[in-house]
Amino acid sequence: MDFLSGFFDAASTFQWETLFQLVSVALIMLAGPAVIIVLAFRGGNL
Repeated sequence: MDFLSGFFDAASTFQWETLFQLVSVALIMLAGPAVIIVLAFRGGNL
């Protein structure tokens, strides 16, 4: 049980907001090139 209590202590002190912000920024940065790739495959027609 010490392992589980240690795990939950680590999870509660982990900065979840920072992780979600980094994931959001990564998705936004990947959205631009993704649109360009979709446009290229569709011949420039949305």
